[in-house]
Amino acid sequence: MREVRLGDVIDDYCVKCKRIMNHSVVSLVNSGPAKVRCRTCYNDHDYRHEQAPPPKVDSRKAALFNEVLAKVQPEAAPAEEPEASKSKGKRKK
Repeated sequence: MREVRLGDVIDDYCVKCKRIMNHSVVSLVNSGPAKVRCRTCYNDHDYRHEQAPPPKVDSRKAALFNEVLAKVQPEAAPAEEPEASKSKGKRKK
């Protein structure tokens, strides 16, 4: 593979588009891309090596989802009860 130069088009994960898109190399550090510009939305960001950030898991959504699954298929329910269902009786209606 040849060395990357300024202005070369490479693939990278765009934080604004939330997809792997074509990017232009804007700056280099140690002969590797440091900053890139998305060719779709023109957003500048650090080079991410085509890696998407890890997904953010909302524990409340996961607990509610597990509760619904437990009601639909009781035999396939997880072994532990979600914390949201334990505090359910303490809420006022």
